[in-house]
Amino acid sequence: MIALVGAGGRSGAALARALAEAGIAFVPVLRDAAKWVVLGLPGEARIADLRDEAALRQALRGASRIVSTAHARWTPALLAAAEPGAAFVLMGSTRRFSRWPDAHGDGVRAGETAFLASGRAGVMLHPTMIYGAEGEDNVRRLAALIARLPFAPLPGGGRALVQPIHQGDVTRCLMAALRQEWREAGTIVIAGPAALPYRDFLRAVARAAGLRAPPILPIPALPLRLLAPLTRLLPGLPRIGGDEIRRLTEDKAFDIGPMRRILGVEPIGLEQGLAL
Repeated sequence: MIALVGAGGRSGAALARALAEAGIAFVPVLRDAAKWVVLGLPGEARIADLRDEAALRQALRGASRIVSTAHARWTPALLAAAEPGAAFVLMGSTRRFSRWPDAHGDGVRAGETAFLASGRAGVMLHPTMIYGAEGEDNVRRLAALIARLPFAPLPGGGRALVQPIHQGDVTRCLMAALRQEWREAGTIVIAGPAALPYRDFLRAVARAAGLRAPPILPIPALPLRLLAPLTRLLPGLPRIGGDEIRRLTEDKAFDIGPMRRILGVEPIGLEQGLAL
């Protein structure tokens, strides 16, 4: 039996649809039953808060494979609640490679450490920035900014590299990981086919949204970080955090050889993904 933890979230819902379309039986596990009803997919949900060990243990009862799209910080709870011998497919994040400490990245690193030391079989997939999911706000927020700003203030002129991955490819990677017979715990980075400077990513989003790409204005990261909180005071602008500005200064480019070789997934290009 497959238990899908986080079935009501963006990646979880996308995977649930893919499993249902493929005729693969699974048990959705989530905190809010109403979210599962809204999705309109077959299957009776098991309700469990990841902080409730007893409820989680009951929700995972009988599962030989556990796939979780919840934040990787919950990995220790899943390991403790799963039945002996259950294999795992977990979602991490490439934020675990960031040199800038934050709660998100720290949680992913802690979850990865617990998984690799657990003696369990399976894989933790570390996706880069995900775009294209229903309700996703990475590209939509950027398009909203492009539409409102006369220029794009970017630290370092937006030269730092990004390698976003489309939600469809994330789902294909999760499906491929579920088909594998894992003998030990491991990790795989999943990303788009090629890295590109953030300024080129911005221009691609503008083209896809039918907007004029604003000129790039190089600005040091520190002043931008100090000004970022003001976005919540300006009507019509999406909120931007100072930590987001700081992460724009580091390259996020990764080797996806293992993704291609082990999972057999060839990711789609950015232009195609944005068109979708």
